[in-house]
Amino acid sequence: MKRFLILSICFLPLLSCNSSNKPEGLLSEDKMVEVLIDIHLTEGIASAMPVTYDSSKVLYNLLEKDVFLKHEVIDSVFTQSMLYYLRDPAEMEQIYSRVVDSLVVRESSDGIIDQF
Repeated sequence: MKRFLILSICFLPLLSCNSSNKPEGLLSEDKMVEVLIDIHLTEGIASAMPVTYDSSKVLYNLLEKDVFLKHEVIDSVFTQSMLYYLRDPAEMEQIYSRVVDSLVVRESSDGIIDQF
């Protein structure tokens, strides 16, 4: 009986958690995809610059702030949302699948435009 009580107390918090309840202020999946696309484009721009690693980090931080301003997102909200979505690997995989698809489409459309 004592074991049952201890096990019940241990598993009660797990059963009461509902992963479908998202915290307030969390970015939607669509918004996360939009921001992550621009974040990755920004990383590419900063890493492609012919500057030292330290300078590229400074440049990236400046460009990242522009991304957050563009999307009207506070960096702490982005970080909190990222941490939330990382808790569910399937959901994060779905988000990043959309990000990669969008980046591939942009890359292929840029290539088509450059050819003409």
